[in-house]
Formats: sequence, structure tokens, C-alpha cells
Amino acid sequence: MRHFVRWLVAILFVASLAAFPVRAQDAPKSEKPKEEKKPAPPPEEKSSQTKHSARIGGQDIKYTATAGTILLKQEDGTAKASLFFVAYTRDDVSDLSQRPITFSFNGGPGSSSVWLHLGALGPRRVDMGDAGALLPPPYKLVDNEDSILDVTDLVFIDPVTTGFSRAVPGEDDKKYHSIEEDIASVAEFIRLYTTRYKRWGSPKFLAGESYGTTRAAGLSGYLQQHDGLYLNGIVLISSVLNFETLEFDRGNDLPYILYVPSYTATAWYHKRLAPDLQADLHKALEESEAFASGEYTLALAAGDALSDARRHEVAQKLARLTGLSPEFVERANLRLTIGRFTKELLRDQRRTVGRLDSRFIGIDADSAGDRPEYDPSYAAIQGPYTALFNNYVRTDLNFESDLPYEILTGRVQPWSFQPYENRYVNVAETLRSAMTQNPSLRVFVAKGYYDLATPFFAADYTFDHLGLDPSLRSHLSGDYFEAGHMVYVHRPSLDKLKSDIAQFIHSSLAK
Repeated sequence: MRHFVRWLVAILFVASLAAFPVRAQDAPKSEKPKEEKKPAPPPEEKSSQTKHSARIGGQDIKYTATAGTILLKQEDGTAKASLFFVAYTRDDVSDLSQRPITFSFNGGPGSSSVWLHLGALGPRRVDMGDAGALLPPPYKLVDNEDSILDVTDLVFIDPVTTGFSRAVPGEDDKKYHSIEEDIASVAEFIRLYTTRYKRWGSPKFLAGESYGTTRAAGLSGYLQQHDGLYLNGIVLISSVLNFETLEFDRGNDLPYILYVPSYTATAWYHKRLAPDLQADLHKALEESEAFASGEYTLALAAGDALSDARRHEVAQKLARLTGLSPEFVERANLRLTIGRFTKELLRDQRRTVGRLDSRFIGIDADSAGDRPEYDPSYAAIQGPYTALFNNYVRTDLNFESDLPYEILTGRVQPWSFQPYENRYVNVAETLRSAMTQNPSLRVFVAKGYYDLATPFFAADYTFDHLGLDPSLRSHLSGDYFEAGHMVYVHRPSLDKLKSDIAQFIHSSLAK
């Protein structure tokens, strides 16, 4: 009987399993083999080489264009960053030791090299018209008769996070977003390019614009001291070496003084000056510079001790030289920031003027604010340069990349200005030291009258305070242009810039 009961219980148990299937979570788990994460492929350099010709300086120039990337590496071969460049080399050169090479970049921080590349120095340029006569999209790229390729080979460099340049996977872009690391990485690129393309024996130049002039001054010392690479010359376009001349900080009256002549030029261009000043730009600027560096400087230095009568008198003169009303000038406490000036000058017309180039006019939603909504001069150039470069690099230069070409990016912010904490950035001393230790180094400075980003009088002030030995002062040269920050947007100024740079290169190499 006991055997029968055990047999019956076993049958009932098997039947219950059939009636109630095992749930998935009750089933024994079979462990799947873990998939190993494949490491990212090592970064590689890319390059595209094409042949071209262009009419430059009255002659047909045949040249080779190289668009590519160079990897910056640690000494153990570990890649750190990939820098994009476009180089142009003249084909009929037999002796590279007689052929100059110029490394060029723009500023920002956060700007690619597209502006000097397709605006001024390269063999092709953007045809977008000018202030008051802008062309509609899709815009055109034309041969640049004012290129300097007839006198020097060219290498346009995009610093990390600009253009197609990036830190490699695993590296932090932010590492390169500082004044010192930026200089070090661009210097490393220049050393590598000079080595690979056998240009150590060539005369070497730098050409920078805006913050690119800050970088160029820093590079003059870094290349010399770190790499033993001595330069023959530096072209500075729309220069800023001493940031104290530009920062409208409370307690820093210097920018208010140095901007006045640029305000005068702008008011002259828009016909807002009195007839005697309106008759001659250069005479108006002479009066403006004398007032700014003399009477106006003393009035601001007096601060609250300035008498009411003297304040009223200075306000009248400042208004005369800026095209603004004396009442507005007095309400501004005799101190005119860029934003207030660009909003106020044409307020009665419900128009604003540009910062990069004050010849350009903008339209705000209303005319009641104290600063413009946007910079009409940047709005005018952003579209043409962006579209034409993106097309040109993929068609004419045959370089392919799915990365966005960062024309002027905010991805580099916040930018670190170490080691200049608690003081203004000033690389003028670096340039002075480089020119002193390398007495063959020459510097040319291009200044635009209508540039409210880096005003010409501020550049004059900086170089007048460089502290060069008298025997070296003739190594500094420069000129003024009836244009803005991008002087080459104005065609007559582009013609003049080409002539000035070509002459500067030739004179820098004269024995």
C-alpha cells in the first residue's frame, strides 16, 4: 500500500508540472559570453593634393593645394589632436631656401582661418560685395588677383575645435582652449609642417588677424625659445596685444580714450559730423586724436573732481567728434562704450552700425535699447564665407569630412587666459623680447579706420609703448585702411593690403 501511495504522488506531481509550465524567470539562466568592446580605431591623417592656376599680380601662377590634417602626438606616439590646414605652394620654385612661407590664422578665440584664407591672402576669394552693395546668395568664389601667393607660399591653420580641427577621441578639447595651450599646439603644427615639407631653410612669416595677432605675438617668443625657429616677419591685421586697451571695465578709462578716433571715423562715414569736420576725414581724425590723448584724457583722469563747467565743455567737444548729442554724452558720464555708440549714432533713423565694420548698417526691432541686437557687419560676412568654404573644400580641394566646419564657434568658451589672472592679457612684451633677441624680425601692422573691435588708435598706443630699443624701431611698420576689422572686405583696401604685404616681405628679406 505504501508503494502505491508513493507511486500516485509522483504521478500527480508530474501532472502538476504539465498543468503549470515553468515561468521564464524560473528557468535556469544560461550565461551569454560578454561582448568585448572594440577599441576605437587609431586616428589617421588625411590629405588631398590638387593642381590649380590663377591670375595673381598680373601673372598666371601655377600652384599645388594641399588640404589635410596633421596629428599632434606625444613622444611615445600617442595622438593628442588633429589640426586641419590648407597649404598653397607655387609650382615653379626650384630653390625652397629662396621661397618664403607664411603661416596664417585668424582669431576669435574660436575662429577658423577662413577669413584671411578666402578674403585676403589665398588664391581664391569670396565675392560678396561691400557695405551698401551686398550680393545675394548663393555667392561666388573668384580668383584673387591680390593673393600674396606670387611672393610667398601659404599655410592656413585651424586651431583645435575650429574648422575641422579637433582633439582626438579620449582627449578633452578644453585642454586647448587657453592662451598658452593654443600657442603651444599651433607652434607644434608649424614645427611639424616645416619638418615634413622640408621648409626649415625657407624664410618664415606669420600672418594673424584679431586674436590671431595675440597668438602671433605669443608664437614669436615660443617658436624662438622652444623650437629654435626664428621668423623673418609677422603681419598683424587688426591687432590686439594689450587687452587693457579694449576692456571697458569700471576704473579702466584707457579704452574710452582710444576708441574716440574710431567713433569720429564712423560718424564721418555716416555724415554725422559738422561741415568743417565732414570736409576731410584725415583732418577730422587729427583733431580727434589730439583731443582724445590730451584734454579728454585729463578730464577722465579728474574723475569726480571735474567741475560741472569743465564737464559740460568736454561733453560738447566729445559730441562734436562722435556725432552724438551733448546731452547723451553727459548722461553717459563722458564714457562711450561700443554698444552705446553703435546704437545711438543712427538712432533717429532707427538704424545701428556694425562693430567689426562700422560702415555696415543694421535694423533692430526697436530703437529704444542701449545696444544693438546683432552686429550687421558679421551678419553680412558669415553666410558668404561659410557657404563658399564648405563648397570649395569639397569640390576644388577634394577634401571630404562630415564634421561641421566651425567658422567661428563658441565651443572654445570659456577660454582660459592663464597666466594672466587678475591682470590684462598683454603679449606685447613677448613680441618686444622676440624682436630684441632676433634683430632680423620685422613686424607690419594693418589698421582699419572703421574697426570698432580692435581700434586703430589702440594699436598705435600699444606699439608706441612696446619699449623697443631705438635701433630696432624701424623694424616696425604699418598703415591705415578705409575699412573695418576685415580690411579686405573693402576692395580698394584689399589692393592696398596686397601691395603693403608684398613690399614688407621683400624688405624683410633684403640683405
